[in-house]
Amino acid sequence: MDSIRNPFVPGAGSPPVELAGRDALLEDMHVALQRARIGRHAKSAMLVGLRGVGKTVLLDRIRTKAEAAGIHTIRIEAPEGRSLPAILAPQLRQALLRLSNISAAKEFAIRGLRALAGFAGKMKIKYQDLEVGLDYEAEPGLADNGDLEHDLQALFEQVGQAAKAAGTAEAIFIDELQYVAEDQLAVLITAMHRIEQQQLPVVLVGAGLPQLRGRMGNAKSYAERLFNFPEIGPLPRPAAEQAIRVPLQKEGVDIDEAALNQLVEVTQGYAYFLQQWGFHTWEQAARSPIGIDAVQRASGSAVAALDESFFRVRFDRLTPKEKRYLRAMAELGPGPHRSGDIATCYPAKVTSLAPTRSSLIAKGMIWSPNHGDTAYTVPMFDAFMKRIMPGDDWRHV
Repeated sequence: MDSIRNPFVPGAGSPPVELAGRDALLEDMHVALQRARIGRHAKSAMLVGLRGVGKTVLLDRIRTKAEAAGIHTIRIEAPEGRSLPAILAPQLRQALLRLSNISAAKEFAIRGLRALAGFAGKMKIKYQDLEVGLDYEAEPGLADNGDLEHDLQALFEQVGQAAKAAGTAEAIFIDELQYVAEDQLAVLITAMHRIEQQQLPVVLVGAGLPQLRGRMGNAKSYAERLFNFPEIGPLPRPAAEQAIRVPLQKEGVDIDEAALNQLVEVTQGYAYFLQQWGFHTWEQAARSPIGIDAVQRASGSAVAALDESFFRVRFDRLTPKEKRYLRAMAELGPGPHRSGDIATCYPAKVTSLAPTRSSLIAKGMIWSPNHGDTAYTVPMFDAFMKRIMPGDDWRHV
């Protein structure tokens, strides 16, 4: 098979040839954004799911469709250790500058830029990672109290007023939202609550790991009424088959049913794994139709590629204690697992492992589906841990 024509794209956030199984969510978000644009009630949304289910791809597809429909958007990724003001301010500046080019919204947008100047001037004192260009002098008393909750509301209101005057909506897309500190997450929720009360056309579309729902609920009890939380999981079998078959058909290639079934089984329907196995299966296939032998040969190189990148990049961020904890989980299987059962694998006391568990949650490696339960945020990570830490030596380090 021609490697140049390989239709599968196993990259981080890379859009696939066929985005299968997500049509209903895309339509729901289209409706919500268009409702916001005309001043109707529209819930913001948080896409939650494990690594590798395609949240980033979905976020970007929603944004692309929104822009095509005349919605203004900004796109942010929330890295670990950055403050909310630092990641928001530069993008809000870009949004307001864009709105200022629309004559009906110019005055509102300029006032928004003045609000941003006041906001940045006060927030820089507390959040020293905040860097943003300023285009206008601050307006005294506008978003400059030095209180993040109050000032972010005021700033969002100005963005909403400008978007309303322009006859559009402003959609704020934030990926990896679970990394935002909980007190700052509370401020963001409060700001969106105020926007909803004023019926201003600002919509927040976030994406994060499964713990995001709980963190937002802890931050503000009304978060689950303010946002929709669509769960992005592995693709059901028909959609997983479509994700493989359609890209092949576009290249004039067929695949045997047995080979297709094997691909769906080995990937468990996870979007990223479908792309990875599909890519390596294409490379192993000699001709069309692709047979099960090509899938079997591809598994070794697909697993090796995942180990070198998708899994290893997360493993290398861990401390020795954290690696042992995840290896103990792997001994029990995919999970979720009770904390006591994990401790028994060492053996160790549950209380002594609590700090390690907390740090792994903070790093986005594990989460708690239910009280006392622990699960990986990365599918198939248990098998990787057994490959990279084989035997029993890890118990005695």
